[in-house]
Amino acid sequence: MIARALILAALALPASAQGINLSRGGPIDIQAQDGIEWRQEQRVVLARGGARAVRDNVSVSAERLLARYRGQGATTDTPLAGGNQIWRLEAEGGVRIATPTDTATGDRAVYDMDQAVLVLTGRDLALATREQRIAARESLEYWSNRRMAVARGNAVVTTTDGRYLGADTLVAYLPPENAARPAARNAPPGQGQLDRVELFGNVEIRTATEVVRGDRAVYSAATGMARLVGNVRITRGDNQLNGEEATVNLVTGVSRLVGGGARVRGVIAPQQTPR
Repeated sequence: MIARALILAALALPASAQGINLSRGGPIDIQAQDGIEWRQEQRVVLARGGARAVRDNVSVSAERLLARYRGQGATTDTPLAGGNQIWRLEAEGGVRIATPTDTATGDRAVYDMDQAVLVLTGRDLALATREQRIAARESLEYWSNRRMAVARGNAVVTTTDGRYLGADTLVAYLPPENAARPAARNAPPGQGQLDRVELFGNVEIRTATEVVRGDRAVYSAATGMARLVGNVRITRGDNQLNGEEATVNLVTGVSRLVGGGARVRGVIAPQQTPR
Protein backbone atom coordinates (compact mmCIF):
# COMPACT_ATOMS: atom_id res chain seq x y z
CA MET A 1 0.00 0.00 0.00
CA ILE A 2 1.23 3.49 -0.82
CA ALA A 3 1.41 5.87 2.14
CA ARG A 4 0.44 9.41 1.25
CA ALA A 5 0.63 12.82 2.89
CA LEU A 6 -0.56 16.16 1.62
CA ILE A 7 1.73 18.83 3.03
CA LEU A 8 0.49 22.35 2.48
CA ALA A 9 3.08 25.03 1.84
CA ALA A 10 2.41 28.58 2.88
CA LEU A 11 2.54 31.47 0.42
CA ALA A 12 1.25 29.41 -2.51
CA LEU A 13 2.23 31.17 -5.73
CA PRO A 14 1.36 30.65 -9.41
CA ALA A 15 2.96 27.55 -10.89
CA SER A 16 6.09 27.85 -13.01
CA ALA A 17 5.93 27.16 -16.73
CA GLN A 18 8.16 24.20 -17.61
CA GLY A 19 11.45 24.76 -15.78
CA ILE A 20 12.36 22.91 -12.59
CA ASN A 21 11.13 25.13 -9.77
CA LEU A 22 9.83 23.72 -6.49
CA SER A 23 9.88 27.07 -4.69
CA ARG A 24 6.47 28.14 -5.96
CA GLY A 25 3.13 26.60 -6.65
CA GLY A 26 0.46 24.81 -4.66
CA PRO A 27 0.63 22.02 -2.06
CA ILE A 28 3.27 19.29 -2.19
CA ASP A 29 1.87 15.77 -2.45
CA ILE A 30 4.23 13.13 -0.97
CA GLN A 31 3.79 9.39 -1.52
CA ALA A 32 5.91 6.35 -0.58
CA GLN A 33 5.71 2.56 -0.79
CA ASP A 34 7.30 1.83 2.61
CA GLY A 35 5.59 4.51 4.64
CA ILE A 36 5.84 8.14 5.72
CA GLU A 37 7.19 9.14 9.11
CA TRP A 38 6.54 12.46 10.84
CA ARG A 39 9.23 13.55 13.31
CA GLN A 40 7.51 16.35 15.16
CA GLU A 41 10.42 17.53 17.31
CA GLN A 42 12.76 17.74 14.30
CA ARG A 43 10.04 19.21 12.06
CA VAL A 44 10.77 16.60 9.43
CA VAL A 45 8.63 14.36 7.23
CA LEU A 46 10.47 11.25 5.96
CA ALA A 47 9.20 9.08 3.09
CA ARG A 48 10.87 5.76 2.22
CA GLY A 49 10.73 3.28 -0.65
CA GLY A 50 9.65 4.49 -4.05
CA ALA A 51 9.09 7.96 -2.60
CA ARG A 52 7.60 10.68 -4.76
CA ALA A 53 6.85 14.35 -4.21
CA VAL A 54 4.78 16.40 -6.65
CA ARG A 55 4.20 20.13 -6.76
CA ASP A 56 2.23 21.36 -9.75
CA ASN A 57 4.20 20.27 -12.84
CA VAL A 58 7.38 19.21 -10.97
CA SER A 59 7.86 15.67 -9.62
CA VAL A 60 10.71 14.31 -7.48
CA SER A 61 11.26 10.54 -7.33
CA ALA A 62 13.83 8.77 -5.11
CA GLU A 63 14.26 5.90 -2.68
CA ARG A 64 14.15 8.33 0.23
CA LEU A 65 12.65 11.80 0.57
CA LEU A 66 13.04 14.13 3.53
CA ALA A 67 11.04 17.35 3.80
CA ARG A 68 12.02 19.93 6.41
CA TYR A 69 9.30 22.38 7.39
CA ARG A 70 8.84 25.36 9.68
CA GLY A 71 5.81 26.84 11.38
CA GLN A 72 4.08 29.93 10.09
CA GLY A 73 2.07 30.82 13.18
CA ALA A 74 -0.50 28.03 12.91
CA THR A 75 -2.32 26.99 16.09
CA THR A 76 -1.56 23.31 15.53
CA ASP A 77 1.91 21.88 14.96
CA THR A 78 1.23 19.21 12.34
CA PRO A 79 2.62 18.81 8.83
CA LEU A 80 -0.95 18.77 7.51
CA ALA A 81 -1.60 22.29 8.74
CA GLY A 82 -1.73 25.03 6.14
CA GLY A 83 0.36 27.29 8.39
CA ASN A 84 3.50 25.18 7.90
CA GLN A 85 5.98 25.66 5.08
CA ILE A 86 8.52 23.29 3.59
CA TRP A 87 11.84 25.10 3.28
CA ARG A 88 14.11 22.23 2.17
CA LEU A 89 13.58 18.98 0.29
CA GLU A 90 16.25 16.25 0.28
CA ALA A 91 16.24 13.15 -1.95
CA GLU A 92 18.55 10.12 -1.98
CA GLY A 93 18.89 7.08 -4.22
CA GLY A 94 18.10 7.11 -7.91
CA VAL A 95 16.91 10.71 -7.86
CA ARG A 96 14.85 11.90 -10.83
CA ILE A 97 13.31 15.37 -10.97
CA ALA A 98 11.06 16.00 -13.95
CA THR A 99 8.72 18.48 -15.61
CA PRO A 100 6.99 18.02 -18.98
CA THR A 101 10.16 19.29 -20.71
CA ASP A 102 13.12 19.04 -18.27
CA THR A 103 14.69 16.13 -16.39
CA ALA A 104 17.45 16.17 -13.73
CA THR A 105 19.13 13.04 -12.36
CA GLY A 106 21.69 12.11 -9.70
CA ASP A 107 22.32 10.05 -6.57
CA ARG A 108 21.40 12.82 -4.16
CA ALA A 109 19.52 16.10 -4.48
CA VAL A 110 18.88 19.03 -2.16
CA TYR A 111 16.38 21.75 -3.06
CA ASP A 112 16.44 24.95 -1.04
CA MET A 113 12.99 26.54 -1.31
CA ASP A 114 14.14 29.96 -0.04
CA GLN A 115 16.94 30.28 -2.59
CA ALA A 116 15.18 28.23 -5.30
CA VAL A 117 18.42 26.26 -5.82
CA LEU A 118 18.77 22.57 -6.68
CA VAL A 119 22.10 20.82 -5.96
CA LEU A 120 22.72 17.35 -7.40
CA THR A 121 25.65 15.13 -6.41
CA GLY A 122 26.76 11.55 -7.00
CA ARG A 123 26.73 9.57 -10.22
CA ASP A 124 24.92 10.20 -13.51
CA LEU A 125 24.53 13.93 -12.91
CA ALA A 126 22.54 15.46 -15.73
CA LEU A 127 20.04 18.18 -16.59
CA ALA A 128 18.30 17.51 -19.90
CA THR A 129 15.87 19.60 -21.92
CA ARG A 130 14.48 19.06 -25.40
CA GLU A 131 17.43 20.85 -27.01
CA GLN A 132 20.46 19.94 -24.88
CA ARG A 133 21.91 17.94 -22.03
CA ILE A 134 24.21 19.27 -19.29
CA ALA A 135 26.27 16.65 -17.44
CA ALA A 136 28.96 16.71 -14.73
CA ARG A 137 31.00 14.42 -12.51
CA GLU A 138 31.29 16.35 -9.22
CA SER A 139 28.15 18.46 -8.82
CA LEU A 140 25.36 20.08 -10.79
CA GLU A 141 23.45 23.12 -9.56
CA TYR A 142 20.30 24.64 -11.02
CA TRP A 143 19.25 28.13 -9.91
CA SER A 144 15.54 28.17 -10.77
CA ASN A 145 14.84 31.91 -10.56
CA ARG A 146 18.05 32.86 -12.35
CA ARG A 147 17.61 30.14 -15.01
CA MET A 148 21.25 29.17 -14.52
CA ALA A 149 23.01 25.79 -14.30
CA VAL A 150 26.50 25.32 -12.85
CA ALA A 151 28.28 22.04 -13.66
CA ARG A 152 31.58 21.03 -12.07
CA GLY A 153 34.01 18.24 -12.95
CA ASN A 154 34.14 17.03 -16.55
CA ALA A 155 31.25 19.37 -17.30
CA VAL A 156 29.71 18.93 -20.74
CA VAL A 157 26.92 20.48 -22.79
CA THR A 158 25.69 18.48 -25.79
CA THR A 159 22.92 19.57 -28.13
CA THR A 160 20.47 17.49 -30.11
CA ASP A 161 22.22 18.49 -33.33
CA GLY A 162 25.57 17.05 -32.18
CA ARG A 163 27.38 20.08 -30.72
CA TYR A 164 29.78 19.51 -27.82
CA LEU A 165 31.16 21.99 -25.27
CA GLY A 166 33.22 20.70 -22.33
CA ALA A 167 35.33 22.12 -19.49
CA ASP A 168 36.31 21.62 -15.86
CA THR A 169 33.49 23.99 -14.92
CA LEU A 170 30.74 25.55 -16.98
CA VAL A 171 27.89 27.95 -16.34
CA ALA A 172 24.89 27.67 -18.66
CA TYR A 173 22.25 30.40 -18.84
CA LEU A 174 18.78 29.64 -20.14
CA PRO A 175 16.50 32.35 -21.55
CA PRO A 176 13.46 33.51 -19.55
CA GLU A 177 10.56 31.07 -19.53
CA ASN A 178 8.37 33.45 -21.53
CA ALA A 179 11.05 34.22 -24.14
CA ALA A 180 9.98 33.78 -27.75
CA ARG A 181 11.36 30.67 -29.40
CA PRO A 182 13.06 31.18 -32.80
CA ALA A 183 12.00 29.37 -35.93
CA ALA A 184 13.68 25.96 -35.91
CA ARG A 185 14.87 26.22 -39.50
CA ASN A 186 17.02 29.29 -38.84
CA ALA A 187 17.97 28.64 -35.22
CA PRO A 188 21.64 28.21 -34.29
CA PRO A 189 22.54 25.20 -32.10
CA GLY A 190 20.80 25.27 -28.74
CA GLN A 191 18.86 28.47 -29.45
CA GLY A 192 15.57 28.60 -27.58
CA GLN A 193 16.76 26.61 -24.55
CA LEU A 194 20.24 28.07 -24.14
CA ASP A 195 21.22 31.70 -24.00
CA ARG A 196 24.95 31.39 -23.42
CA VAL A 197 27.55 29.12 -21.84
CA GLU A 198 30.69 30.20 -19.99
CA LEU A 199 33.46 27.58 -19.73
CA PHE A 200 36.52 27.52 -17.47
CA GLY A 201 39.56 25.21 -17.46
CA ASN A 202 40.49 22.60 -20.07
CA VAL A 203 37.88 23.86 -22.48
CA GLU A 204 37.09 21.60 -25.44
CA ILE A 205 34.67 22.46 -28.24
CA ARG A 206 34.03 19.99 -31.03
CA THR A 207 32.68 20.47 -34.53
CA ALA A 208 32.22 17.88 -37.25
CA THR A 209 35.82 18.32 -38.43
CA GLU A 210 37.76 20.06 -35.63
CA VAL A 211 38.53 19.99 -31.93
CA VAL A 212 39.31 23.38 -30.37
CA ARG A 213 40.86 23.63 -26.90
CA GLY A 214 41.68 26.55 -24.63
CA ASP A 215 41.66 27.90 -21.07
CA ARG A 216 38.35 29.80 -21.17
CA ALA A 217 35.45 30.24 -23.55
CA VAL A 218 32.05 31.86 -24.03
CA TYR A 219 29.38 30.40 -26.32
CA SER A 220 26.40 32.42 -27.56
CA ALA A 221 23.36 30.50 -28.77
CA ALA A 222 21.97 33.62 -30.46
CA THR A 223 24.91 33.66 -32.90
CA GLY A 224 26.13 30.06 -32.71
CA MET A 225 29.63 31.44 -32.07
CA ALA A 226 32.16 30.52 -29.37
CA ARG A 227 35.20 32.57 -28.39
CA LEU A 228 38.17 30.84 -26.74
CA VAL A 229 41.16 32.48 -25.05
CA GLY A 230 44.37 31.18 -23.52
CA ASN A 231 46.57 28.40 -24.95
CA VAL A 232 44.23 27.82 -27.86
CA ARG A 233 44.78 24.76 -30.06
CA ILE A 234 42.76 23.96 -33.16
CA THR A 235 43.19 20.35 -34.26
CA ARG A 236 41.98 19.01 -37.57
CA GLY A 237 43.19 15.50 -38.25
CA ASP A 238 46.98 15.60 -38.01
CA ASN A 239 47.06 19.40 -38.43
CA GLN A 240 47.18 21.82 -35.51
CA LEU A 241 47.14 25.60 -35.12
CA ASN A 242 48.20 27.26 -31.85
CA GLY A 243 47.45 30.75 -30.60
CA GLU A 244 45.99 32.79 -27.75
CA GLU A 245 42.48 33.43 -29.09
CA ALA A 246 40.08 31.80 -31.52
CA THR A 247 36.48 31.90 -32.67
CA VAL A 248 34.44 28.81 -33.51
CA ASN A 249 31.29 28.94 -35.63
CA LEU A 250 29.15 26.02 -34.45
CA VAL A 251 26.73 26.59 -37.32
CA THR A 252 29.29 26.22 -40.12
CA GLY A 253 31.92 24.26 -38.15
CA VAL A 254 34.64 26.75 -39.12
CA SER A 255 37.28 27.80 -36.55
CA ARG A 256 39.61 30.77 -36.86
CA LEU A 257 42.62 31.92 -34.87
CA VAL A 258 42.63 35.57 -33.90
CA GLY A 259 46.11 37.09 -33.70
CA GLY A 260 45.60 40.15 -31.53
CA GLY A 261 49.35 40.83 -31.71
CA ALA A 262 50.28 37.38 -30.38
CA ARG A 263 52.26 34.87 -32.40
CA VAL A 264 50.25 32.18 -34.17
CA ARG A 265 51.92 28.84 -34.86
CA GLY A 266 50.79 25.87 -36.90
CA VAL A 267 51.83 22.28 -37.52
CA ILE A 268 50.64 21.02 -40.89
CA ALA A 269 51.08 17.34 -41.67
CA PRO A 270 51.95 16.58 -45.31
CA GLN A 271 49.44 14.51 -47.22
CA GLN A 272 50.50 10.94 -47.73
CA THR A 273 50.63 9.80 -51.34
CA PRO A 274 49.75 6.16 -52.05
CA ARG A 275 52.65 3.91 -53.16
